[in-house]
Amino acid sequence: MPAPRRHARAAAVARRRRALGLLAVGVLAAGALVARTGGSKPVSESGRPASSTAPADRQAAPLPLTRAVGRKIMTAMAGTFPSRSLRARVRRGQVGGVILFGPNVSPRLGQAIASLQRAARAGGNPPLLIAVDQEGGEVKRLRSLPPSRPPAQMTAATAGPEGAATGSALRARRINTNLAPVADVNHGSFLGSRSFGSDPGVVAQAACAFADGLQSAGVNATLKHFPGLGRTRSNTDLGAVTIGASAAALRADLEPYRRCGSRTRLVMLSNATYPAFDPARPAVLSRRVVTGLLRGELGFRGVTISDTLAAPGVASPTTAIRASRAGVDILLYVDEQTSALAYRNMLRAARAGSLSSTAVRAAAARIDALPR
Repeated sequence: MPAPRRHARAAAVARRRRALGLLAVGVLAAGALVARTGGSKPVSESGRPASSTAPADRQAAPLPLTRAVGRKIMTAMAGTFPSRSLRARVRRGQVGGVILFGPNVSPRLGQAIASLQRAARAGGNPPLLIAVDQEGGEVKRLRSLPPSRPPAQMTAATAGPEGAATGSALRARRINTNLAPVADVNHGSFLGSRSFGSDPGVVAQAACAFADGLQSAGVNATLKHFPGLGRTRSNTDLGAVTIGASAAALRADLEPYRRCGSRTRLVMLSNATYPAFDPARPAVLSRRVVTGLLRGELGFRGVTISDTLAAPGVASPTTAIRASRAGVDILLYVDEQTSALAYRNMLRAARAGSLSSTAVRAAAARIDALPR
């Protein structure tokens, strides 16, 4: 090979070796930079972390209104197993909870609850609230389960263990919410043995202990019926009720909510009217009572739930909207058809702006925060 060509080739080889050496140095430097930063963020050419536009770093999209409204609906179901239509509603996110009554209880109860929860998962929804009235005594939907005695026979010392036993038994059956304890102070009312007694302090101690016991076992407790049904002989499930007691007398009976409302997860609103608080509307439809008294004055930050909205004193096509405007989070219905109608009415109102979509989503967020 002529000398000039040998010299040219040798120069080319040297250039390639220098290039490979520089590349190796660059790779080592980049590796060291990744090691220093933990590899957690992309690095720009300047060595600074590059800005990220990954979906995880973006603000989560708001809950669709169709599902936020659905979170607010708690419905009863027909029979001992959920119908195809109810399961479809659950899957679409149009139902947030199911309440069980005596006729729903059968050897298939576990299968029924599992079917409902499968429908919720299939639609990408959180687990349903599965609720029951397991107060003890005459109101006990699962007769074989605790409590072993009615509230009137419980003391502050026994109410806690009764609540814990009840919670454990319900939890074992996949029931996560108890619409108890009754926090009403009994002054000769229709409640009878459902109340812990006639002294506000005694009732507060027992109701708080029962609620604490339930929640220690993983079941949500519900104080009811705010601001109190202990001063009427008339059952709000059977007709319209007005309680004409003075504001001072009614406020004395709020002791259970003052003492343990901050640690009890739900409060149920009464369907009675209390002229001393709001002469124009029942408590469940009264912003003065729900937002002003319960949330404002007493500072309750948990989930509010209605009593049955099929009760004669409150039932109407606009009840769900009016209760929501008052500040009620969960709307309780005792049949599937009425609850479906309530869902449609609320969704229409929220889309039209006559019901605040912001308030609906805030209620849904509180409901979603409840343990399941």
